[in-house]
Amino acid sequence: MSDQQAIETEITHPDPEKLSAAMAEIAERSQRLVSEFLAKQAEDPEISDPDPLNIGSAFAELTTHIMQNPAKLVEAQMELWQQYYTLWHNTTLRMLGEESEPVVTPQKGDRRFRDEAWENNELFDYIKQSYLLSSQWMQNLVHDVDGLDDKTAQKVEFYTRQFVDAISPTNFLMTNPEVLRTTIETGGENLLKGLQNLLGDLERGKGKLQIRMTDLDAFKIGENVATSKGSVIGRTPLMELLQYSPSTDQVAKRPLMIVPPWINKYYILDLRPENSFIKWAVDQGHTVFVLSWVNPDSKLAEKSFEDYAKEGVLAALDMIEQATGETEINAIGYCLGGTLLSSTLAYMAKTGDERIKSATFFTTLTDFEKPGELSVFVDDEQIESLERNMSKEGYLDGRDMSMSFNMLRANDLIWSFVVSNYMLGKDPFPFDLLYWNSDSTRMPKAMHSFYLRNMYNKNLLREPGGISILGQPIDLRDIKIPVYFLSTREDHIAPWQATYAGTQLMSGQVKFVLSASGHIAGVVNPPAAKKYCYWTYNRTPANPDDWMAKATQHEGSWWTDWQNWISRRSGGKVPARKEGDGKLKVLGPAPGEYVKVTLS
Repeated sequence: MSDQQAIETEITHPDPEKLSAAMAEIAERSQRLVSEFLAKQAEDPEISDPDPLNIGSAFAELTTHIMQNPAKLVEAQMELWQQYYTLWHNTTLRMLGEESEPVVTPQKGDRRFRDEAWENNELFDYIKQSYLLSSQWMQNLVHDVDGLDDKTAQKVEFYTRQFVDAISPTNFLMTNPEVLRTTIETGGENLLKGLQNLLGDLERGKGKLQIRMTDLDAFKIGENVATSKGSVIGRTPLMELLQYSPSTDQVAKRPLMIVPPWINKYYILDLRPENSFIKWAVDQGHTVFVLSWVNPDSKLAEKSFEDYAKEGVLAALDMIEQATGETEINAIGYCLGGTLLSSTLAYMAKTGDERIKSATFFTTLTDFEKPGELSVFVDDEQIESLERNMSKEGYLDGRDMSMSFNMLRANDLIWSFVVSNYMLGKDPFPFDLLYWNSDSTRMPKAMHSFYLRNMYNKNLLREPGGISILGQPIDLRDIKIPVYFLSTREDHIAPWQATYAGTQLMSGQVKFVLSASGHIAGVVNPPAAKKYCYWTYNRTPANPDDWMAKATQHEGSWWTDWQNWISRRSGGKVPARKEGDGKLKVLGPAPGEYVKVTLS
């Protein structure tokens, strides 16, 4: 629909009776939310952390360095004014019916300005280009400041981008042509529905805005997500061990143990049958075991990182041996689960435990020197603030961690939903991946504090004896088994150059593979989808750029490459094993009970 057609569209007038009822409901819900907020403030009137993210000091240091070079600031301002002059001139030409080239265009992949009016309408085109010029100027200004240390520079660049994303004209009613057009067409019903959506999200988050990214009622764990057939065959306070039913007559002799992260839940690897890595691995003839982590409450506040090793990985190894009679297995660790697996492997090497014969690491950090933008949330001041908050309940609320991850891709994971849900008044689509993303988990206080301080902040895992597991100082260089590193090119959580550093820390045969796409889509990429590509090179030079320069690109999924690698380390074939055949009896059907515990 053109702008002129939108103007000529007959305005829909809402039913006055329905409008009145809706406004009454909104008023009642708003009053209740305000009352609850004031009650909470009365219980805790003092704000202990006015700047919990420690942003103020970073920007104060930025300002100091900017003012030390006023000539550079003036030069930047003059350049901006020159660009604005060109924009004004070109816009005037367009209004007079002449052609003119844009001064600035959105970056490739920027989906905010897809509506035709951003290009076809001179006013909206001017607003768009004006915003892009100003936002680029701000980001370039903070990027080019000399004298800032790396951490401060990264923090100010990150939060400048958050500000720039927030003030995009697409996020405001009067400067978003799609929202204006929809408001005219519906007589404002979209805004009324959007306000109802906003109140619903505030109510669901108990006063904190918890944006609904998908239809949360469209999915049920065990019915249309996490549906692979299997059983719970073991349980500890921290995890349930799932064993999946075979789909082949013969299976690999060595079982396959998967250690997922305990941020979110394991079923990212079992969303639907057509993209389930778990089902695919079963179909390749693996006896698959998965650790399904508990969603901890305050009773588990003192569970530590090494407890996750003891009651997670090591306990699972014992259970797998009882269930199958096998003392040799292959293991996979995903993200934080991979960090735990590598730490446990180093402990096992120290104690002479040789049950794990190969390890695969999905998007796993073991060297945290350059962990990407997540590091902006981890400095001494922020960790101390976080620890004070965790001490109240004994855990970190998963929604807080989820917000940090969403901020890494704010336009896609925050602002697009603000526009769609609250301004256009749309209900979000059912999408299994976003349902999983919304199904957050808590983190025990002791474990999370240890992880942030020793991994992200001090980077001790890469140091020989830097950390200890169950009383044993560990060294990743003691790991001599074959390892397969899978990383993803567009990973915003564990950048591939940072995960590549792990190839230099282990002493066995190392293979590094890089997949296209990001932290999730690059991993969950079944061969049948025929999407993306991946790169391989059989050596691992010290510099990741040297590896990339010599790597070979392959079309499709890396899953088949991994299967070729793991099949040579599977110990031959044996008759298929079923749950309950060994010394462990079935405790219940997969996906178990731990995975069904949600945040209250």
